[in-house]
Amino acid sequence: MQFFKNMGIHARVLSAAVLLISASTFTLGYIGVGIINQFVTLRFNQRMEFMTNYLAMNAELGILIDESYLLKGLSKSLLDENDVAGVEIENSEGRALVSVIKEMGGPFKIIEKNVMLAEAQDGALGMELIGEQPGTSRIGVVKVKYSTKGIRDLIKAMKQRFVLIALGLTIFSCIIFYFISRSLVSPIISLVQTARKVSMGNRSIRAIPGASPETKKLADAFNEMLDSLARGRKILVQAHEKMAKQETLAEMGKFSMMIAHEVKNPLAIIKSSIQMLKTDLDISEDNMALNYAEEEIEALNDLIESFLMFARPAKPNFEITDLNRLVYQVVIGFEIQCNLTDIKINSSIPDRPFYAETDFDLLSRAISNIIKNACEANNGKGVVDISIVIKGKKWILEVRDQGDGISKEQQKKIFEPFHTTKAKGTGLGLAFADQVVKAHGGSIIVESMEQGGSLFALIIFSDIDNKNIEVL
Repeated sequence: MQFFKNMGIHARVLSAAVLLISASTFTLGYIGVGIINQFVTLRFNQRMEFMTNYLAMNAELGILIDESYLLKGLSKSLLDENDVAGVEIENSEGRALVSVIKEMGGPFKIIEKNVMLAEAQDGALGMELIGEQPGTSRIGVVKVKYSTKGIRDLIKAMKQRFVLIALGLTIFSCIIFYFISRSLVSPIISLVQTARKVSMGNRSIRAIPGASPETKKLADAFNEMLDSLARGRKILVQAHEKMAKQETLAEMGKFSMMIAHEVKNPLAIIKSSIQMLKTDLDISEDNMALNYAEEEIEALNDLIESFLMFARPAKPNFEITDLNRLVYQVVIGFEIQCNLTDIKINSSIPDRPFYAETDFDLLSRAISNIIKNACEANNGKGVVDISIVIKGKKWILEVRDQGDGISKEQQKKIFEPFHTTKAKGTGLGLAFADQVVKAHGGSIIVESMEQGGSLFALIIFSDIDNKNIEVL
């Protein structure tokens, strides 16, 4: 019983087919051979009955005239027939008139027929056998001994041939059914192997559809399940990453409070003290050491301000804003700063306004961070291109630099907090810009251009009808 439990689907189906085909074939064959046996035996016995009747009918005259030579000729003629082993003719007194035999194997059977003499209607003696009827008289007996070995050998040969034919048909049917079963079971085996590979960590593999509609549906359902699991896993990973980021931001928020109290205030005191020393001691404004200290204090103060702003972002105060005007004001500030460097700002800003609900201050700072990043990527020289593209209700700010570009791996991490490739960078400027733009329902796309440099595209959508807007 345990053996059958351990059998696979293919083996079970094939075993069931072998048993069913064998049982059906041999059962039908057994019934068929039985019917043929009865038919052949019946016809054989009828043939012997006919020959015996024929002998009895022709032996009447010989018995009447007691002519043994005639009777012997009839007996030998019958003895020439296959399966006839002996013929004996007796008169009415039981005296044997003729007795001839032939050597052959048994078993044997004997048929006896009375030879009857009937009186004809005109008073003459009738010379034909009319059977034992009223008005007839018995004049002798015909005995025919015959062998059933031939018929039994024939039936035995038929049975053997049937067994061979049935066995051949069974084997042939099993071979055909084997391939049919294999074609049906192969997709299931392949599905099991695919499931095993998935359980071992290969989540990219998919099941191969079979040839039949059922196996195709099964494979499609299995693949849909894997796709659903992959989507669910991706969503789960994103949720975990989001939770981890939120936890990080929460920790950063707590840490920012500590920085605000423990670092920022002492920096203010240090800066005031330096100013007092320069006044009290009449130190020159060109003193390199003190100026360097003041610059470092300013840098630390800017870092703390950026950190506090990112860790504790203000809630946007949305109002109707002309985005083109906003960018124009930001660009003017950078053009003034770049007059002291070798960087050139090329801007293309449409004169026609584009209105959207935004927080002017937050979005200005976010755009400033993107332009500042482009200027720093140019290493103090080259051109920064700033252009605006309007497509219906979609507003796109494009900022191109002439730096070294950003690799695919860096593009995936560029908006993460504290991720920077600069020696003095904080890694918070682009993260803050991404945070602000997402709060406005927009997005930032970054690409590396074939001719060199990088492209930052800031996208904002507007639901305001710019044709009927009232300028405030």
